[in-house]
Amino acid sequence: MTILALGYLGMSAYFFHTAQVRSEKSFVSGGRLKPTDHLYAQQQAWLALPKKPVQLKTEDGLLLKGDYVPADQPTKKIAIVIHGFSVDHNANITYAQLMHEQGYNVVLADNRAAGRSQGRYIGFGYLEAKDYLAWIKQLIKQEGADSEIVVYGTSLGGATTMLLAGMQPPKQVKAFIEDCGYNDVRQELYYEANGMYHLPMWITRPMVETLSLYSRWLAGYSYDQVRPTEALKHNRRPILFIHGSEDKFVPTAMIHDVYRANRGPKEQYIAKSAGHMDAYQVDPQKYEAVVSHFLHRYVP
Repeated sequence: MTILALGYLGMSAYFFHTAQVRSEKSFVSGGRLKPTDHLYAQQQAWLALPKKPVQLKTEDGLLLKGDYVPADQPTKKIAIVIHGFSVDHNANITYAQLMHEQGYNVVLADNRAAGRSQGRYIGFGYLEAKDYLAWIKQLIKQEGADSEIVVYGTSLGGATTMLLAGMQPPKQVKAFIEDCGYNDVRQELYYEANGMYHLPMWITRPMVETLSLYSRWLAGYSYDQVRPTEALKHNRRPILFIHGSEDKFVPTAMIHDVYRANRGPKEQYIAKSAGHMDAYQVDPQKYEAVVSHFLHRYVP
């Protein structure tokens, strides 16, 4: 029994490191696009824009870094764009450029434990949501109480956006856009444990609870705090939900759970034939039209 227990704890520690400790993840790809990619021109347009370095000191003492890109015309509208799991801001350059083209000032930062920012542990959206709440308050202080803010996240950034929506952010936050975020971190981990490692549920369930304990001890939060479906029950502001119809990393069915849970005005777009974070790439014109329509309706 002792050997089995040690083996179980060792396996749990391995999965905790894989899931939450800052490191390169072989199963995650992200970064800059190639010239053959559909959105390469969008990426290059963003890279050519003048940027102002910005930073934030978190409540637990980490220094987070990002870029602020002003709109072409003076405006009080600000988009905060949030990247996903185990990548950095480069993965979301095209979304940042999309919001810049919509006439927004844009903040594109590296999450904690990513890119230029400090941090050891990934927050699965919960710690990140608290960080972006601090970014929002800092922006309002700097840019004025008449700021109009849209929060836009993809993948883990989508989960971050939904969790933030449930935290009752300042009234200056007018709307949210989330693309392929998960409904609940436990459900996502169950799905990945089966898909990537073929673990049966009788092993996965207790292991995920062990990971949650590790997370509480080491990272300062438990998986009970990473439940976007619960967070959205407290949201009353507009949110656009986006997902690819062929997403095999965050299964497409999860969009239906979060859409039903939300209590505020909501719209939904499921991109045909799109995998994880591929909705924009697969049909850029449709994607941009959906985002533009949503923004013009709720943040005119």
